Amino acid sequence: MTGFLIKRVLQAVFVIVAVTLLVSYAVRLTGDPALMLSQGSGSVTEQDLANIRQALGLNRPFHEQYLSYMQGLLHGDFGRSFMGGTSVAKLIGDALPATLMLAFTSLIVSILISLPLGIQAAIKRGKSTDQAIRILSLVGLSFPNFWLALMLVLLLSITFPLLPPSGWSGPASLVLPSLTMAIILSATNIRLVRTTMLETLSAQYIMVARSKGLKERVVLYKHALRNCAIPLITYLGLQFGGLIGGIVVIEMVFNWPGLGTLAFDAISGRDYPVLQGTVTVLATVIVLVNLIVDIAYGIVDPRIRTR
Repeated sequence: MTGFLIKRVLQAVFVIVAVTLLVSYAVRLTGDPALMLSQGSGSVTEQDLANIRQALGLNRPFHEQYLSYMQGLLHGDFGRSFMGGTSVAKLIGDALPATLMLAFTSLIVSILISLPLGIQAAIKRGKSTDQAIRILSLVGLSFPNFWLALMLVLLLSITFPLLPPSGWSGPASLVLPSLTMAIILSATNIRLVRTTMLETLSAQYIMVARSKGLKERVVLYKHALRNCAIPLITYLGLQFGGLIGGIVVIEMVFNWPGLGTLAFDAISGRDYPVLQGTVTVLATVIVLVNLIVDIAYGIVDPRIRTR
């Protein structure tokens, strides 16, 4: 197990370094921060722009800028924002909890929705219940997330003013964005749970368990669901990574104070340090989640524990 963890940590470090290198290069193709900072300053000469670039350290070769950024990371220094001089670490520290809270809540709500519906669709295979759940999941897959978000705001914040439409004003503000993402996620998860349960329920050990007179609830949740957990855990881990990466749209619609909004503002303002720091943190979170998923395999099924 120790060798496995060391190998995965080294892979994680390689992925993070590769991501930072790619982002650091790509972000410099989006435009010149000196032009953004000089807007509204009247007549700006080329010398003024050169002075701004020198003050920001952008006049140095790319490899020097990148090495300087990586040296700062080793000491926990993400640099300072071009737009306000604020510490990037502080900006990320303020925004990260909101993003993680939204992502975890959405995933948990999705599991609470998809597990019972997927199991019911499997045990009622071919019946009206199964057909209704499958149609429901297909409809959920057809909704663009931004459209669903706007419809929920229209229904639950404007037509029926039950929940805050945007921002953060307490736990109630979490309901609409997490419900939006959970509905989209559940549409896929229901079909996955149904498929894996159907395969498991046809296995011989399930028939043996039923022949022993065990209650159907015990057969489903203790025997069948446990053996369905491997593909479910795999997919949920990958889904969480996609969820973190795709959360920008939802955060923008709901004006959620998370990393997605921070990254979008950084792109708009050509704020290299903020964007680099945001992507680095997101990549680290995704890598850690996938490492946790790998470890969870051995907990759920001892037969595949890595030695």
